[in-house]
Amino acid sequence: MPESRRSVLALAVLSMLTEEPMHAYRMQQLIKTRRKDDVVNVSQRNSVYQTIQRLVRDGLVAVVGIERAENRPERTTYRITDAGRATLADWLRAMLASPTAEYPEFPAALSFLPNLSPADAVAALTLRVTRLEERLAALDREIAEVATFLPRLFGIETEYRRQVVDAELRYVRDLVADLRAERITWPFVDGAPGRFG
Repeated sequence: MPESRRSVLALAVLSMLTEEPMHAYRMQQLIKTRRKDDVVNVSQRNSVYQTIQRLVRDGLVAVVGIERAENRPERTTYRITDAGRATLADWLRAMLASPTAEYPEFPAALSFLPNLSPADAVAALTLRVTRLEERLAALDREIAEVATFLPRLFGIETEYRRQVVDAELRYVRDLVADLRAERITWPFVDGAPGRFG
């Protein structure tokens, strides 16, 4: 049996199936209802189906049955296999223990900042500060709400995201201050970055 490719969506599917057998649409809805769609991209239902098919092919998930209700599309119900449970545990241990290279947009944009004028950069980063403040407030509300009906364990990913947003907000505020005070600057002539050195 080939080793299955690890992904956050595959991890979520396997995790959902540890609870009970279910069909793809139910998995997608549970991920959204439980607010896991902040950490798992399920915006495209097709990606959920493709992930499930890959897990079936790799022997981590098995088909339980296919049903068709009146005027509804056919629904296939899936269950996790013993190999799926073992793989889920292996993936979780690896993901928790080993930082991996991720390629988010913001650090990439920072690396190409001299393609904007300093004034343009300050304007964009100031807008980012506002949006980060809004996101931080929303995360604080979510943490408080979840704490009213679930143990802390079920909201720790939100706590993590809150810490990351808070750190980014502090960094961007400091960067804007440095740009405004011209502690960081670069040549920018006629709409193009100037030469360095």
